[in-house]
Amino acid sequence: MDVISLLEDAIGREKLLVSKADLYAYGFDASIHHAMPHAVVKPKSEEDVIEIVRVAHEHGIPIIPRGSGTALSGQAVPIKGGIILDMTAMNKIKEIKIENFYCKVEPGVVYAELNKELAKYGFFFPPSPGSGDVCTIGGMIATNASGMRAIKYGATRDYVLGHRAVFPPGKAYQLGSSTLKNSSGYQIERLLVGSEGTLGIITEATIKIIPLPEKRAVALASFDSLYDAGKGVANIIAAGIIPSALEIMDKVCIQAVNKAMNIGLPDAEAILIIEKDGKEEEIKKDIEKIAEICRKSNAKNVVFTYDEKEMANIWKGRKGVLPSLSRYGEDRISVSLADDMAVPISKIPDAVKSFQEIARKYDIMIGTYGHAGDGNLHTKILIDPTKKEEWEKAEKVVDEIYKVVYSLGGIVSGEHGIGISKAPWMVKENIELMEKIKEAIDPKNIMNPGKMMQWKGSIITNLRYR
Repeated sequence: MDVISLLEDAIGREKLLVSKADLYAYGFDASIHHAMPHAVVKPKSEEDVIEIVRVAHEHGIPIIPRGSGTALSGQAVPIKGGIILDMTAMNKIKEIKIENFYCKVEPGVVYAELNKELAKYGFFFPPSPGSGDVCTIGGMIATNASGMRAIKYGATRDYVLGHRAVFPPGKAYQLGSSTLKNSSGYQIERLLVGSEGTLGIITEATIKIIPLPEKRAVALASFDSLYDAGKGVANIIAAGIIPSALEIMDKVCIQAVNKAMNIGLPDAEAILIIEKDGKEEEIKKDIEKIAEICRKSNAKNVVFTYDEKEMANIWKGRKGVLPSLSRYGEDRISVSLADDMAVPISKIPDAVKSFQEIARKYDIMIGTYGHAGDGNLHTKILIDPTKKEEWEKAEKVVDEIYKVVYSLGGIVSGEHGIGISKAPWMVKENIELMEKIKEAIDPKNIMNPGKMMQWKGSIITNLRYR
């Protein structure tokens, strides 16, 4: 089957990328995986998407929607070949309705660019993924992305009012509404949130927006024990204080950031970064309470700042954890494996303690950090990717980490999604129902096949590393 000719006839040559270099580049996302597509298409309209889906459905060709390729679990990797649908050319902000608390955007709009535009009106779209400078709204919806401020503001799903989407065999539907409340039957628009491109393709999103906070302040607490830092998180939440962000970093992450970025974070076993936003008088009162709670949780030092430059420097260090870990040692890199678990907030101390024990058991380096305020932790395993035995050991570590997570009442992914990298550890009861929904909407299984509940076997496969 000549996929290129079929697509040329449907939408024209100018929207296709077919060189070996392009195909190779589009075989990656930000995960550990890689696979070659047969073609890459950059649609410019919903009509283009309809035609592409029609062709793919008629001929049984896999189709993989893609935003900026920041997915960490292999969602945008064409594991079965087929067509990569690069949605970044559909990048218009169509409508901003401040008086109605919503905006309408195409899926290729970049998160940071949208918030830059919304800030002119004193509003913002709150989910704050670490890849916010480059990730797209379509990709955020597909993975239910969130980030540091989910503890107060929630995840992408909480802001999706509606969208237009194209489903097999090639038909567009208007789903949801432009209203803040909707109790009109099944909320199918929310079914697509977190579906990772396995059901349909979003061509326009209607999302809720809210006013920007008046002021922010940040407290930085350092601890001689990772467990005590975890207790500090639980104690802050138990006190009834809701920060706008509450982040944890262990010693491995602190040292990596200081080495790579020269940020000057405290020399400690762990730190907490706590942000409070709102009205200035409320912030001052709460940030002082937070500092006192940290001290009672055995923090050795607590400082806080209202200075915008100082806060930006602290957040720069936190956002730099992921790339910095790959510069920690000369022969080690950071790999995204068990990197996105979520546990009940009160179980944070037990989780981080267990991760340290697993690292010692296998004599492997693990960096632990993440959005501790909502129970969403990230672990990065540092290995030499050229050695098969290190990958095998890493897979055993992943299995042990997820066993701990489930024993604490947690789940495998809080914000990055499943893709390939977390598929073997999905809850079996969920898989059965998801398979029925998938079969009903996509009977030919062309929409991002082989992901989530369909992935079988080891995750140490189709590696991007040589």
